[in-house]
Amino acid sequence: MVALRFFTLAALATCATAKWIVPGARWFDTEGNIFNAHAGGLCVDQDSGKFYWFGEYKSEGQVEGGGVSVYSSDDLATWKSHGIALEPVEGHEWISPQNVIQRPKVIYSEETGKYHMWWHADDAKYTKLVQGLATSDDIAGPYTFQDAIAPLGNWSQDFGAFTDYKDGKSYALYSNGDSKLGRDVYVSRFNDNLTDVEETIFRFNKFDLEAPTIVQTDKSYYALMSHKTGYRPNNVVGFRADSLSGPWSQPFFVSPAYTRTFSTQSGFSWRIKGTKKTTHLYMGDQWDSVSLWESRNVWLPLEIDENEGSIEVLWHDVYDLNVKTGEWKAITGKTYYSKNAKTKGDAYLQEANFGSNNVIATGIYGNDSTITFDVTGQGKDQWVSFYHQNTDDMGYGDQPAGSPDRIGGAWQLRRISSVVVNGDTDNVHTLYQRDTHKGIIISSPLLLALKKGKNTITIGGLSNGVDYKGADLDRIVVYPPES
Repeated sequence: MVALRFFTLAALATCATAKWIVPGARWFDTEGNIFNAHAGGLCVDQDSGKFYWFGEYKSEGQVEGGGVSVYSSDDLATWKSHGIALEPVEGHEWISPQNVIQRPKVIYSEETGKYHMWWHADDAKYTKLVQGLATSDDIAGPYTFQDAIAPLGNWSQDFGAFTDYKDGKSYALYSNGDSKLGRDVYVSRFNDNLTDVEETIFRFNKFDLEAPTIVQTDKSYYALMSHKTGYRPNNVVGFRADSLSGPWSQPFFVSPAYTRTFSTQSGFSWRIKGTKKTTHLYMGDQWDSVSLWESRNVWLPLEIDENEGSIEVLWHDVYDLNVKTGEWKAITGKTYYSKNAKTKGDAYLQEANFGSNNVIATGIYGNDSTITFDVTGQGKDQWVSFYHQNTDDMGYGDQPAGSPDRIGGAWQLRRISSVVVNGDTDNVHTLYQRDTHKGIIISSPLLLALKKGKNTITIGGLSNGVDYKGADLDRIVVYPPES
């Protein structure tokens, strides 16, 4: 069995200066450390115009209470860490290491001249269901706790925030819990100094959704929300309205069915008003319940059709975004199909009418049953996307079958494959392959050092706690190095 090895931070530093956005990849800051800010949101510094991203900080083996980390960027691709913006305080009623500090969002208050951080504040058993508030004179913090409120006397669970660019009003977005008396999502307006919620504008009644965010165009408002399936991804739905106060449309899927929004949960969105184009980004979380600290960020362009009243999350393995002009373009790679690769051991090509060339590679176990692709490299680090199917959600081994978009059955969140370049087993790359559904193929990226000319990429399996098995593989795509 191939041994699992992790690269040093120095080896990963090549990622730190990346300009392209690679959804679902390991992201690293300018110091080569892993980008650790989950379920977060963006805010722009009033002085410098820099982007600041705030998110839940999670250490290995830790679930709650890590505080809020903060990073800054000029381009949404290169990130500098500023440490912990909201530090947990031992023994504090609301921000101790034992408290829930989730989904932080920061908004600048013109009235107070401060940055206001709001989040879902709770105890470890989720019995309080309130919103926390901390403020800072400096966008990067440190933030000082101010209050915990029950908005208009109600419960508040998953938290989001939205500022209307037309009138500057800001809104709290939140679900009100899982009890029979809850299961609603609220759009409530903050007061002018952003210290409390003053009025509910609309309530999505009994849809039993969470993780809300709102996308605004010149014509419409689109609300995106997740079903309640814990850390398991599901099919995010959208609603459309002419006004925040409604009426809102019936919910609709924002990505192809059963992709579970490319294994993500909604959480935030951002409007880039460029000099040439306005681009809207979906900013989701690809949760890893086995290792929450290693959960990935998935940011993707949104396609909006105002005539149809639709909004769609578009998948791209790698894309280039210009935050000044608002333009983005997908990077084109070279595709290598499993049909033309070499299988070993019990790995083989199986008929699959949904696969490329009507086949898919299966039976990929350990280092004895593998598939090897011959690819051409350019002598630099290059992104490689591995397109796979993983049907573990339909039942695995002696486990009962789970069900998409629902908690109840057991499932395997992922399979784990080993990736070896040019036979170098001293440097084994770990490839997490999320569960999909029958006939659904999604991709997972890795940054690989390819020599100039001919290379081999061999995919085997690593233990996921149940078996030593990689996902079924359809194809890989090799992208050029960044210029």
